Amino acid sequence: MEKRIEELKSLLNKWGHEYYVLDTPSVPDSEYDKHYKELQSLEEQNPHLKTADSPTQRVGGQPKEDLQKVTHRIPMLSLGNAFDEKDLIDFDKRVKKSVGHDVQYVVELKIDGLAVSLKYEEGVFVQGATRGSGTEGEDITSNLKTIRSIPLRLSEPATIEVRGEAYMPKASFDSANQDRESQGKELFANPRNAAAGSLRQLDPKIAAKRNLDMFLYSIAETDNDDIQRHSDGLDYLDQLGFKTNDLRLECDSIEEVMDYIRTMTDTRDDLPYEIDGIVIKVNSLSQQDELGFTGKTPRYAIAYKFPAVEVVTKLHGIELSVGRTGTISPTALLEPVEVAGTTVARALLHNEDYIIEKDIRIGDTVVVKKGGDIIPQVVRVITDQRTGEEARFEMPSHCPECDSETVRLEGEAAVKCISPTCPAQIRESLTHFVSRDAMNIEGAGEKVITQLLQEDLICSISDLYRLEKTSVMGLERMGEKSAKNLLAEIEKSKENSMERVLYGFGIPLVGRTVSKQLAKEYGSINRLRNITKEELMSLDAVGEKIASAIRSFFENDESIQLLRELIDLGVNMDFKGTTTSTDSKFSGKTIVITGTLTSIKRKDLKAQLEELGAKVSGSVSKNTNLLIAGEKAGGKLDDARSLNVEIWDETRTMEELSN
Repeated sequence: MEKRIEELKSLLNKWGHEYYVLDTPSVPDSEYDKHYKELQSLEEQNPHLKTADSPTQRVGGQPKEDLQKVTHRIPMLSLGNAFDEKDLIDFDKRVKKSVGHDVQYVVELKIDGLAVSLKYEEGVFVQGATRGSGTEGEDITSNLKTIRSIPLRLSEPATIEVRGEAYMPKASFDSANQDRESQGKELFANPRNAAAGSLRQLDPKIAAKRNLDMFLYSIAETDNDDIQRHSDGLDYLDQLGFKTNDLRLECDSIEEVMDYIRTMTDTRDDLPYEIDGIVIKVNSLSQQDELGFTGKTPRYAIAYKFPAVEVVTKLHGIELSVGRTGTISPTALLEPVEVAGTTVARALLHNEDYIIEKDIRIGDTVVVKKGGDIIPQVVRVITDQRTGEEARFEMPSHCPECDSETVRLEGEAAVKCISPTCPAQIRESLTHFVSRDAMNIEGAGEKVITQLLQEDLICSISDLYRLEKTSVMGLERMGEKSAKNLLAEIEKSKENSMERVLYGFGIPLVGRTVSKQLAKEYGSINRLRNITKEELMSLDAVGEKIASAIRSFFENDESIQLLRELIDLGVNMDFKGTTTSTDSKFSGKTIVITGTLTSIKRKDLKAQLEELGAKVSGSVSKNTNLLIAGEKAGGKLDDARSLNVEIWDETRTMEELSN
């Protein structure tokens, strides 16, 4: 019996791979169905022989109450964007300046779907998660099992984590919308939204009906040490049974890359799935390591975004909103129009100067486009269609939320409300504080924050930590269980590391990257608050404006009071990561790594040096203190010699690290 079950599983997995991945079925559907039913019957009779990698386990399972959080050990970073050939040429120059002129690129289609990560242990699929914030996503394993092109068991017992794009094919999208129309439901706006919504369903059976697919595009972690190039990794994914996109191409020059882009721009509408650009990656993994990362994106890759689609519509009005820093932002209210598969009724107007420069008036016929296929904005007015009834717009002299007088500071484009009691600023500040990238308090979104303010349950950040269950239960759609969960999330946030608290304060210009560097450098908010402006400016990520903003925050009486209250309420103010050493032999030194290393991965060496207080740079300059040269070191070694920079080989480096 067990032998027959294994035979059936092997056969069905083979036929499924042929059908869903290779698109070359070797047996008719009726033959597959017959064997599937036999396996299903045998497993029902012998439930102890039913395993997670069985083809019968793709659809089913009980609906979940919520999606569990998953922390990505290796972050799922986004890519920098290129919008024209000049951007690509600049990218090519930056790459070659760092690693030399012997560079090969791999170009791939940028599938318009949902980025996900898949983990396999000993060849068996164990977990799938969304990209989420890049560092934390949601567990959607059950839903991903419904995608037939994702193997439940690999052709080898590999332990591996892979990344890819789950998407809804155009045919599935059309079919899903026909079904929704027949049921009187709202139609999906585009395949991307439909795919994302399907994979975040709590019931896998709903996801299964959507007929999604997936292309794999990278390996995050693997026990295979033979992969030297990105293209080798894609070939290895094919070998393991994954589905990769076969329209990829290896290019020996940026000119070949641009030829590929021109071809795909002309033929993208003929593809059976949506794409929103082309991804360009340096092929050599050692060169990828050498290029490294910025705060948010890899330096070895870039995404070329197709030119934005432009449409014409009417501008019926201008709406004003007040942000957490008091900036009053105008938004165009449009006659709804479809742009790149999405119905658009609102668009960016940026600020008062933008409206004046474009001479935008209420009632105008305007051209709207999606910048990078994402954010709609009004780009120009069709003036010859004016009737004379159009009305000029002026920014208000008083805040639309609190009626306080507005100001426009010299040298700034923004009109601001500077009232410290403005309800809009308080609401936006609180919403920012609880957001995913800040304190990550699940269940405390903008709607809940708004209700808490309206009911006078909170008026500042510290009030969040004074909430009681009986008060919270009085909110709309907030029962005992939801109130209990919200308070548990708030309590849990007290243990967050310093950088989340710092970013949550919303100090102007202090984003996530700067917050993390400040946390690593100073270790606690108590120490940071006493650092001078000049000391702050010595950090790489901190310029004069950022340093001034930090000092202004910590010298403000309201900020000082807030810090005292949060400390009294038990909110952690210390950095919980690895602190930077200040007394090692590498502390304060600028180090460049080049060539191929054999005993340690470049990224691991970089991390180790940074923990010891070094700054690891991508290029040699007069400020470089040390060059670590592995095998096949190139132009950087010559640069170091010409500048009399100290040079260590890999053996010397490892000896120094161990002493």
